[in-house]
Amino acid sequence: MKFTKMHGLGNDYVYVNCFAEPLEGVDLPELSRRVSDRHFGIGGDGMILIMPSERADFRMRVFNNDGSEAKNCGNGLRCVSKYVYDHGLTGKTTFTVETLGGIVTPVVTVGEDGKVAQVTIDMGEPRFARSAIPMTGKADEHVVEQPLTIDGKTFLLTAVSMGNPHAILFVDEVRDEDVVTYGPKIEFHEWFPERTNVEFIQVLNRRELKFRVWERGSGVTLACGTGACAAAVAACLTGRTEREVTVHLLGGDLFIEWRESDNRVYMTGPATEVFSGVYTGPLPYEKTP
Repeated sequence: MKFTKMHGLGNDYVYVNCFAEPLEGVDLPELSRRVSDRHFGIGGDGMILIMPSERADFRMRVFNNDGSEAKNCGNGLRCVSKYVYDHGLTGKTTFTVETLGGIVTPVVTVGEDGKVAQVTIDMGEPRFARSAIPMTGKADEHVVEQPLTIDGKTFLLTAVSMGNPHAILFVDEVRDEDVVTYGPKIEFHEWFPERTNVEFIQVLNRRELKFRVWERGSGVTLACGTGACAAAVAACLTGRTEREVTVHLLGGDLFIEWRESDNRVYMTGPATEVFSGVYTGPLPYEKTP
């Protein structure tokens, strides 16, 4: 199986061009677990498939390194956008990508070398209803700074969906030990029937956020694009920041804008291709009944 290793601010995935590698009958969750293994596989936060779509120009499927399938991935979208342009799958600089969380519209900026330098993605409108996250409780209720106590420590939680679930926690200081201690417990909390991504956010000023994430299905990662969008929305919603912010992630910076004119969130940042190769391990096939 041919693949390309790419990352968006250190959030790295194994990308497979399914126009050339259809992977018919392959057990995709198990394949993701195998190729994501950093010791026995290629290594990455998961596997992303670039596929044909009947509803958009392209389709993206995202599998975490535990084999679970994600509805969306902002860093992955930027990398998919770079891949399809740089590898000649499209000549358009604006196109559409189908995800499980909906259809999004990337706009690529091409550098002097003819390759994509950065990508701006219309991530769509944020959703706040419990049913959209999803969370337990009254379906149309919004969750804004709701107290959540874990092992005696109380957080104020704001829930935002960017096509996938996010639990935003504003803290006085981002502490790595809090991310690894409380992140997995909140991911699997009973409030979230489909689990959740967990973001720990420190407000630096009205235009800058410091960001750490525990990603659903992957654990600690260097960046999360949809999480950065959700954090920017939650910070503005609670009066902490303006609508345009720079989010400082472990892997680098993203510029996020929640436009008042159309209520949509726009994310701008880089994408990097690292190497391509051939995975020669045995492909796991689905068992027939």
